[in-house]
Parts: sequence; C-alpha cells; structure tokens
Amino acid sequence: MNSSNPHHPSQSQSHSVTESQTPLPPSPVLSSATEKRVSKGPVSQSPSLLLWFLPLTFLALFYFYPLGSILELSFSRAEGGILAGFWNSVSSPTVRNSLGFTFKQAFYSTLLTLVVGLPGAYLFGRHRFKGKKILRALTGVPFVMPTLVVAAGFYALLGPNGWANDLLMRVFQLDTPPIQFVNTFAAILTAHVFYNTTIVLRLVGDYWSRLDPRLESAARVLGADSWRTLKEITLPLITPAIAAAALLVFIFDFTSFGVILILGGPQFSTLEVEIYYQTISLFNLPLAATLSLLQVGFTLVLTIAYTRITAGLSQPVNLSSAKTTQNPIISRRGKLIAGTFILALLVFLISPLAALAGRSITTFTGGGETGSIFTLAFYQALAQNPQESLFYVPPTTALGVSFGYGLITVVLALVLGLPAAWALAKKNLTILDRILDPVLMLPLGTSAVTLGLGFLVALDTPPLDLRSSPLLVPIAHTLVAFPFVVRSLTPALSSIQPNLRQAASVLGASPWQVFKLIDLPLIGRAMLVAATFAFTISLGEFGASSLIVRPEYPTVPIVIYRLLSRPGALNYGQAMALSTILMGATLAGMLLMEHFRVGEVGEF
Repeated sequence: MNSSNPHHPSQSQSHSVTESQTPLPPSPVLSSATEKRVSKGPVSQSPSLLLWFLPLTFLALFYFYPLGSILELSFSRAEGGILAGFWNSVSSPTVRNSLGFTFKQAFYSTLLTLVVGLPGAYLFGRHRFKGKKILRALTGVPFVMPTLVVAAGFYALLGPNGWANDLLMRVFQLDTPPIQFVNTFAAILTAHVFYNTTIVLRLVGDYWSRLDPRLESAARVLGADSWRTLKEITLPLITPAIAAAALLVFIFDFTSFGVILILGGPQFSTLEVEIYYQTISLFNLPLAATLSLLQVGFTLVLTIAYTRITAGLSQPVNLSSAKTTQNPIISRRGKLIAGTFILALLVFLISPLAALAGRSITTFTGGGETGSIFTLAFYQALAQNPQESLFYVPPTTALGVSFGYGLITVVLALVLGLPAAWALAKKNLTILDRILDPVLMLPLGTSAVTLGLGFLVALDTPPLDLRSSPLLVPIAHTLVAFPFVVRSLTPALSSIQPNLRQAASVLGASPWQVFKLIDLPLIGRAMLVAATFAFTISLGEFGASSLIVRPEYPTVPIVIYRLLSRPGALNYGQAMALSTILMGATLAGMLLMEHFRVGEVGEF
C-alpha cells in the first residue's frame, strides 16, 4: 500500500522541490506585513478548521458514523449492557489468545522485515546504480497488491502443486510435495516481509540518503574505522527513521487479515480474523464489536507513537541533497555484494508474482500433472460466458468497473487530501492539527468487516441511503487511500521555498495567483504521485469491497476470489490470468510514481 521521505508530513524541514529551485535573497522592499502574509502561503494561512472541514466531514459521515452505528447495534445485543458485554468479551480466553498471537506475529514479522530491508535501505540511500528506479518500483508492487493475488502467487510458487514442489518431485522422484509452506507460521512471516520490505527501503533509505556525509568523514579523520563510524555516528542519526519504519510495519502487520486467513490457515487467529469469524460465521456481534474497539484503540496508540517519532525526524543533523550523498559503487567487492543482495531481493519479491504469471499461461497435459504447455486460453476465456448465465459478469467488465472506481477514488482522495495536507504543512501546527494527524490513519487500522457492516447498517436512510449505490465502493476505497495521499502531498507542500511566494507578492500577485502560479506547479508532480497511489490502492482493495460491492458491479479482486472459490482448472487459470493483469496495472502505476516522484519528497 505509496511512495518517499521519512520526514513527518506535518513538520518536514524545507528543501528544494526541483534541482533548479534555489532560495531567493531577502527582498529589501518586502514589508513585514507582506512577509507575514505570504511566508506560509495563501492557503496555509487559512484557519485550520476551514482546511479540515471537508476531511472531517467525510470522516464523520463515512467512518465515525458507520463505525459508531455498528458498535451501538452490537453492544445493544449484549446481555447485561455495554460494560458487562465488553468485560466478558475481554476476559474470554479466545480474545486473549487472539490478542497474544496478533502481537506475536506482528513483532516477529517486523523484526524480519528490518533484517531484510535495512541492507537495502543502505544500498538505496548511499549509492547510485543502473536500474535503481525500476528496482525501487518493483519493490513497491507487493505493498499495493491484493492479498488474494499475493496468496495465489505463493500457492503457485510454494504450494502443494507449485513450481518449486513440482520441480523437486520431478528431480528426486518424490510422491509427496517436500515443501510444506502453506498453512504455517513461516508462511505468515514470509508474506508480511514480502509486503512491507518496501516501507523500510523507502523511509530509512530516503532519510539515509540525505545525511551529510561530512559527519562520517570527520569521524574517520579523527581515527574511527568504518564499524565505529556506523555505531557512533550513522546509527544514532538513522535510529528515529528505523523506529518510524518499524512502527509503521508493525501497524500493518497488527491489522493483517488476508495473509492470516489464506496463507496461515484456520489454526492461526488474529484480532482481524477473529472479528471476521465472529461476524460472518457465528454472527456474534457483541464480541466482534469488542474486538474492533480493541483493534482501533491499539491502532490509535500506535499511530500516535508513529507521529511522535516521525516528528523527531523533522530536525535532523545536517540534511543534504541525495545527489551529494550518493556515490556509484566502484570497488569489485562492493559490486559483488550489491549485486548479490539485489539478486536475492529480486528473487524474493518477484518469484511469487512471476510464478503466478507463469501459471496464467501454462496448462497441464494429460490426465495427471505430468507436464505443462504454453497457452493463452485462460486470457481468451476472460471475455466468455461458458455457462451462458444471465447473472454472469465477465472479468473484462470487472476490469472496467475497477478502473472506474479507481478514477472516482482519485478525485475524492485529492479533494479531501489536499486541504488536510496544507493544514499539516504549516510551520506552526495548532492543537487541532496535532490531534487529527494520527486520526487520519485510523481507517487503516479498523476492521474492514466491521466498517463494511457499518456501511450497511448506517447508510440506509435518506439523504445517506447508499446501500444500493455503486458510489459506496469508491467511498470505502477513499477511506484507505486518503491517508496515503495526505502523506504524499504534505512534504511537497512543506518544501516550497517561502521566498518564492514573497517574490511573487512583491511583484503584485494576489494570494490566489500565488497559489495558482507558484504552489500548484511545484506540487503538480506530487499530486500525480498521490493520484497514482490512490488509483493502485483502489484497484487492489478487497476487504471492505467484499461486503458492499453490488453483484452486477464486481471489482477485479472480487472476481478473482470468486474464480478461486470455484473448482476446475479453467476457473483457476482465469484467476491467475486476471491476477496477472492486475499485477501489471499495479506495476505500471508504481513505475509512473517513480517517474513523477518529486526528488526526495514523499513519506511513502
């Protein structure tokens, strides 16, 4: 899931947006009143409440209201009242076990993600090499891929009939698959590392790339070797960035759903999985509501801690441009180490997706799985209705629906995210700004099942009778994409040089002209990045869509789930083909984001 600058979006230190943008000298004719009027930009001078009006209204109507409605309905069914139901649920062994495993898997997943990501963060942060942008884009693809697609990729690679087991069984003449990967704790950890490695690469790598190399040079001049310099100079400086990345990874692992449900199997249960099970299978709404409150509460605490940590990144020691800190790899030993790591990273991140793509163009020969041949039949079948059902929706229609929902999500996310980003880009944040900053990320930590049910319960009366409206899906997608858009736009807004606005004001520009002629062109590329991120997130969203999507307007992930749920080689092949198309669209989006990315600006 965007992307990258570990600066906290609300307090990012100013640096140039483009290489040609240089600070202007102070104007001697600039009055103090004019300087005060334009120093923070015409839009950021607006009261915080005015800037937050649209985002707060959206969150109130489509997050807090549905969530409150489903929680109220759930606890009203609890025996003994709300407090009694809450206490009984919290004290149950089921909740304690789910909560304990949630923390356990999140902790180990985060630790392994740091082990894999930190060497890459150093490589991305301190060196230039060919193919860096493409590699960076490739590492970001898993983050926004739907869980179903990733699960299908791991099944195609390491499942009982996957490529790896198939090869080993052929070579060693085995009767049973030697690799037992699916439905294991190792599968959960591997998938989480697969998803979240890009967070460490981007947050830590980008921060590392801007540390002034003269600090390390001074330590070496004073007699420190490489290890002592790393221990006493570099690590203390990048520790806040590592902590921020680790906390963000922990948040995503803590709220993981699809990975646990599909790759972990029924023996593993996190808070999110237990919410799904209690709601869908047992219809135990009081317990599901309790678990939802626990998850939202923990997420709020974690996001507050995240914003506090990243706030410390706004005033690091001697930030520099990445072009002055990054060097090409010259030594043969360095090239060998870097090449080995890049190859290992590519194999780890690309092999499941490549295995998935391979399954979409191969079919088994004969009655048994004794061989495979190349075929495009699965792609051709996407436009066919083999059973001639009147209720059949071809996957090609789902592609059009997903693209339409994606465009609506982009518009909504930008309209809501731009004023919120401006509010957080101010130099002096108000109390309201500081409170709402972590609140923006709450939808990411809320159970999609609970929120989807809340939509169905709350949005059933005019003027918010949207249960039968196709707009409900892009609204749900916007809740997920909105925080990422804010995180992408805020550093770009913070980086605009105040002297540019001052010069425009001296030349007679009105506040609106300053915004249109100075601010907007400079954040244009950041808006393209944010829009692309919102679009790719919308393409891959599955959790909330599974409950609220209309049968005649399914999204691509919904159709993939339906195909995987049906028996037969054709359905499986179509699911692989559609997953490959979605993967290609996601990759194209990530490449566009890297192309339009504004220098060193962006949190994700």
